[in-house]
Amino acid sequence: MIALIQRVNWAQVHIEGSLHADIGQGLLALIGIEKDDDDRLAQKLLDKILAYRIFGDNDGKMNLDLKDIGGDLMLVSQFTLAAETEKGLRPGFSTAKPPAEAE
Repeated sequence: MIALIQRVNWAQVHIEGSLHADIGQGLLALIGIEKDDDDRLAQKLLDKILAYRIFGDNDGKMNLDLKDIGGDLMLVSQFTLAAETEKGLRPGFSTAKPPAEAE
């Protein structure tokens, strides 16, 4: 399982032109789910994301987590994070979990 995490002031997901989800200040996490990933690994990753102290406190130090700031979390499945790019010029996705299972 691979995650790309970004702090956001707001985020939205649009599908075919319609708003599907939105959040205020918090974290946007793009998640690449691979074939061998399971619920245990997903929970471990979620716990870690929630515990990351990546928001500034009153002194400007990154000491606060998502709960401390009352922030939102948006998880977006992104199979391209599981791309195999070691060989050639065409990425492979054989390690990515099939879409129906990744949801």
